[in-house]
Amino acid sequence: MTDAAPIRILIADDQALIRVGFRLVLEAENDLVVVGEAGDGQEAADLAARLRPDVVLMDVRMPVLDGIAATALLARVAPETRVLVLTTFDLDEYAFGALEAGASGFLLKDAQRAELTSAIRAVRRGDTPLSPRITRVLLDRLAAQPPAQPALPDPTGELTEREREVFLAMGRGYTNTEISQQLFLSESTVKTHVGRVLAKVGARDRIHAVILAHRLRLLGDDEPLPPLR
Repeated sequence: MTDAAPIRILIADDQALIRVGFRLVLEAENDLVVVGEAGDGQEAADLAARLRPDVVLMDVRMPVLDGIAATALLARVAPETRVLVLTTFDLDEYAFGALEAGASGFLLKDAQRAELTSAIRAVRRGDTPLSPRITRVLLDRLAAQPPAQPALPDPTGELTEREREVFLAMGRGYTNTEISQQLFLSESTVKTHVGRVLAKVGARDRIHAVILAHRLRLLGDDEPLPPLR
């Protein structure tokens, strides 16, 4: 049993039986607690604004307000709350839309118990619970998008040279281990740099740092990173 405060979770799904199933799984863990349930996206946003959970498990297809719109609303009314989107298909357009709206990751509804609980813990830490394949698809989609109009303000001016290198590596989807190998740094040092980068560029977590790097068009051939050794 850990002395740390448990991770507070809100479950948002329009099917009551699914909410019950998730609650049973999550509350069997010592470090997880369910603080509320919502049957539609609007209720999820309202409850999150009042309860301030650490993580919301958000179904994408719900009445009144779908998961994408609810995620975007949550980013405004409860910015400290992380959203883990639940979807049926891992390449679902809704799931990618939710990521761009502010979700911190997505997970298949039929995920195993260990996958679900570890994903919640990862989201709470600010990590991104996406498989390498899904990350690659996301990066390809972002790279194919036209530049934002009007151009986005560049928040990277406050980054040190080393932090910029870490930011670019994050934008390419590299893990902390891969960044440490590439830049010859310890993983603990990389973790410290990642935290500073997120704070300076105003990214909620790694996935939004990735999205920001691509939207700012900072990953062109003019700033290549050496391949992993």
